Amino acid sequence: MSRFVALAARGRSALPNIFDLIAFALIFGAFVAIVHGSRGMTLPLHAPQATAISLDYSNLPYYALRTTLRMFAAMIASLVFTFIYATWAAKSRRAEKFLIPMLDVLQSVPILGFLSFTVTFFLGLFPGSTLGAECAAIFAIFTSQAWNMAFSFYQSLHTVPKELDEVADSFLLSPWQKFWQLETPYAMPGLIWNMMVSMSGGWFFVVASEAISVGNTTVSLPGVGSYLAMAIDQKRIDAVIAAIVMMLVVIIAYDQLLFRPLVAFGSRFRFELSASQEEERSWVILLFRRTKWLRAVTGVPARLFQNVALWRLDLPIHANLSPAANEWKERVLDLVAVMIGGTIGIYALWLLSHFVVKSLTFGDIEQALGLTFLTLLRVLALILLASLVWVPVGILVGLNPRLAERVQPLTQFLAAFPANVLFPIAVVLIVRWALNPDIWLSFLIIFGTQWYILFNVIGGASTFPNDLREAAATFHVRGWDWWTKVMLPAVFPYYVTGALTASGGSWNAAIVAEYVKWGKDTVTAHGIGSYIAKATEAGDYPRIVLGVAMMSIFVILLNRTFWRPLARFAERRLQLT
Repeated sequence: MSRFVALAARGRSALPNIFDLIAFALIFGAFVAIVHGSRGMTLPLHAPQATAISLDYSNLPYYALRTTLRMFAAMIASLVFTFIYATWAAKSRRAEKFLIPMLDVLQSVPILGFLSFTVTFFLGLFPGSTLGAECAAIFAIFTSQAWNMAFSFYQSLHTVPKELDEVADSFLLSPWQKFWQLETPYAMPGLIWNMMVSMSGGWFFVVASEAISVGNTTVSLPGVGSYLAMAIDQKRIDAVIAAIVMMLVVIIAYDQLLFRPLVAFGSRFRFELSASQEEERSWVILLFRRTKWLRAVTGVPARLFQNVALWRLDLPIHANLSPAANEWKERVLDLVAVMIGGTIGIYALWLLSHFVVKSLTFGDIEQALGLTFLTLLRVLALILLASLVWVPVGILVGLNPRLAERVQPLTQFLAAFPANVLFPIAVVLIVRWALNPDIWLSFLIIFGTQWYILFNVIGGASTFPNDLREAAATFHVRGWDWWTKVMLPAVFPYYVTGALTASGGSWNAAIVAEYVKWGKDTVTAHGIGSYIAKATEAGDYPRIVLGVAMMSIFVILLNRTFWRPLARFAERRLQLT
């Protein structure tokens, strides 16, 4: 009898518990949603159900699913890009000289500038299929996510504390082991917060990516963005509100199911000697810890990844070279790299000048130069204003996990809130009160990009070591001294990353914010953003190229002369050592 009871007890212990059933139900539901949403991505382009958009409220859940799938596809591509591109730039001094300026250029080119040339490419890549338009939309969202994440990861790899590097060297870790055992965990908290703001940045430009109109080419994909674009075009305030409510529901869902567990997971990798009194919480992680089958199933890939991360993968490239020969080889390679990069740059400038000069006059170039300078003044003034507001708020939120848990969904929603929704208010007020568009449209530029500053500062404050906080309290460092001598220097490297990305994002947002519509009413501010928007609407490719090139030149000069020196100062003087 006792043997039967023991066998019965063992059988019961082998069965899944109630938490397994809940977890598997969530996972199964996610797979069903992915399959259901992805079926429409490969339909013929001219099929009625492929691109038909209706303002019926009942279609919003399906549209939200399609938009969310595009954004997560772009997020996966952004993560792959971040780990490859940012790591290469951080590890190779030679590659860094080209990759980081190239990243400056990429983040400065407006999304509509990308769409002008990529829509035709992707439609030609998948002729007659909706997949081409889907790839164009995903690529557009990718361009609003990847640069911020890459800058964050690059900055984290450059600010790993020296004592941790020394510990890794004392354990004879190979570069591969050091990357997965030290550098990636150290960068994880900041990367997760930047993933959230990048996801929100995707929402900000989702209208431009799903309702594509370049010259005579117009494609509208089922999604919240195209729904919102149609609602704005038809002046349907009720439909605009319905789209905002659906956005809020989706943001809360993926915040609770994905980002809140990731934040709690990333908190394990804070660099501190004493444990924090407050721990990040997530009901998804608590649910997972109480499962039996799911933990057993996920343990297999976790152990596999752990084994791969412990591979040595030694690459003794310079093992047989003397120091003098090695130095000579480095100089030769530097010279070859400069020659190749210079040749490519000169050839690109020649193609650009040939294309522009052939179709435009010097007066057009002078006009674009003046408009770009006006946009520059707007961007700098708004970045300063956003910094004064959000740096103190980000520090307070980052130091308080309970507060961060409460405001995280709200900040994600505000960051995701598309400026297009404010267009009706802006247009009506400007027209009704005869306001100056050059002033009042400016605030729409920063509305979607100020959150890069907030999220990066929150990420930096959340990684601030608890033992340093205790040391500051022990020495009674309070008030103004606490801000200027403790917290502001601690978050400054993260702030520079956020401000640099916000600056690039503001240039990007100018193309949406300087040229706004509400039905047939149009309000325009003087700037390079409205210049590119008008050229894109007219399909005027020479002026599109001129506007994008002028914007890129200004952004590169600003980054090279201002933001990069600040970043180097943060790495050299404000690194935790």
